[in-house]
Amino acid sequence: MLVLVAPGQGAQTPGFLTPWLELPGAADRLRGWSDAIDLDLVHYGTEADADAIRDTAVAQPLLVAASLLSAEAVLGALPAAGPAPALVAGHSVGELAAAVFAGVLSPEEALVLVRRRGLAMAEAAAVTDTGMSAVLGGDPEQVAAKLAELGLTPANVNGAGQVVAAGTTEQLAALAADKPEKARVMPLKVAGAFHTAHMAPAVAEMEDAVLGLTPGDPVVRYVSNADGAVVVEGKDVLTRLVTQVSNPVRWDLCMETFRAEGVTALIEVCPGGTLAGLSKRALKGVRNLAVKTPDELPAARELVAEFSASEH
Repeated sequence: MLVLVAPGQGAQTPGFLTPWLELPGAADRLRGWSDAIDLDLVHYGTEADADAIRDTAVAQPLLVAASLLSAEAVLGALPAAGPAPALVAGHSVGELAAAVFAGVLSPEEALVLVRRRGLAMAEAAAVTDTGMSAVLGGDPEQVAAKLAELGLTPANVNGAGQVVAAGTTEQLAALAADKPEKARVMPLKVAGAFHTAHMAPAVAEMEDAVLGLTPGDPVVRYVSNADGAVVVEGKDVLTRLVTQVSNPVRWDLCMETFRAEGVTALIEVCPGGTLAGLSKRALKGVRNLAVKTPDELPAARELVAEFSASEH
């Protein structure tokens, strides 16, 4: 069984879309999406520096556009039309791309929604000086106790010994100065405490943003960050996309679902690497392929074809 996954914020790097523009029709696709959301995705994906693409309002649409562009190149069309992949999921903002893979939203709907999400979350982040740090290793109970002691939220529980703490810069500085035993703390290049109560103002904006949408029910099974559940109704996916802005990302539970469903291979679309790495550590025996550039497309298409053939 094959799962297709889309990465979250922080996966972007300067110029990462440059090689993708060489694919037939890719530049036109990006320009069309840019016009739809009034953001120059070509510029930000090819020429902008690290600081420019760290901006939440830019990073989120850019990541979703990259995931859609690369998934379309892997599958041939969106939503996924054949028997493979059998499951789709996305990490945080990657859930909007996964909603397109599953046929819940169109690419244009997802990009308009993620543009509003990014702007709303950037605005919420500007209220208080907040951020996020990855806590790697250590005893899970001791890590949880230390975060609670400092008033930090475990905003991403990623599995494979990785938890992302979120809160004020003072709280994160205290964590860096007094780490849990045998744990490393790495500050992340994000502009706020996402998936915490600090993002509550963005939830109202998201509720407004989805009002005019008529979601389709998933044609591919969609695994949710909220609890690792397989969601079968489009309206439920939409509700979860609204509330996930201020709720923790439980990628550990998504991976537990992959294991329980019998996943044997995982493809992470562009800019791939993070989720494939977590899978490698947490899901022993699963084949992992991270799509970073068009160079990985032949192997990804071969994997899709292999699983499509095995389903017939």
